Amino acid sequence: MQYRTLGRTGVQVSSLALGAMNFGRIGRTTQDEATAVVDAALEGGINVIDTADAYSGGESEEMVGKAIAGRRDDIVLATKATLPMGDERNHRGSSRRWLVTSLDNSLRRLGVDHVDLYQIHRWDPTTGDEETLSALTDLQRAGKIRYFGSSTFPAYRIVQAQWAAREHHLSRYVTEQPSYSILQRGIETHVLPVTEEYGLGVLAWSPLASGWLSGAIREGRDITTSRSAFMPQRFDTAIPSNRARLDAVEQLAEVADEAGLTMIQLALGFVTAHPAVTSALIGPRTLDHLHSQLAAADTVLTADVLDAIDTIVAPGTDLAAHEKNDTPPALLDPALRRR
Repeated sequence: MQYRTLGRTGVQVSSLALGAMNFGRIGRTTQDEATAVVDAALEGGINVIDTADAYSGGESEEMVGKAIAGRRDDIVLATKATLPMGDERNHRGSSRRWLVTSLDNSLRRLGVDHVDLYQIHRWDPTTGDEETLSALTDLQRAGKIRYFGSSTFPAYRIVQAQWAAREHHLSRYVTEQPSYSILQRGIETHVLPVTEEYGLGVLAWSPLASGWLSGAIREGRDITTSRSAFMPQRFDTAIPSNRARLDAVEQLAEVADEAGLTMIQLALGFVTAHPAVTSALIGPRTLDHLHSQLAAADTVLTADVLDAIDTIVAPGTDLAAHEKNDTPPALLDPALRRR
């Protein structure tokens, strides 16, 4: 396992981090299975565990808390807030009112007195940066969080938040957690240059592109992944963007074969090769999934392999741009551009 400094924090983190989204009903993972995955991940050198309040309605945090009991100090523990937690309109977002309550709920579910990294899961357009950063700074000073970061923020919002922290003399985001894979390279255009400029650590989620790069999806096979059951539109090859992904996967499989690598090694090695990326977040549902991904921990892609990838999916290109999750809200909701 490789270890890198998380932005400018001085904290050393593994190049692969364990994402816990599949713990609980989302991935149909039991507590025993989740604990076994955590045990094996720690034994394999991973020292970062990332979860969120919204994952299975808090169930993921509860499972993580039970799995790490007795060894909390050896783990860089991260969670998130802002996605809806129920139907109550104020149980979401990044207001001071909700973040204070949400963090206390997360700490209770995790069974800890602090988290190392508290992340704003999505940019909340209804809440000003000063409000959010002020609340996070106070929570940091209270000792409930060590650092805080953003997740899936567009580049201009990352810059705006850095400016707001400086303007109002508040602590700043020290990490960004974007979606990044061979098939979704759009963040290379704006987001990664910005994170490098401001010295942010980058924890890249979905490096296997929701299973497209796992090796299980190939031409002529039925597509069956944990995601295809509840997001079938992302795997319907009659849709042009999905057809483009499948065509790219077939070409990438040839590159992997020629290099003596699995598709997972190719995919994770690509993400961790970018100098702006600190860690790739893996989200195994089973021990077998974890072991296949840990095998990529020390994969270093040669320049020839990286060049071959560039010819298949050009730098800065998203093969499914509509899945970016960072589109300005006014482009998605007519009421926000016509009010």
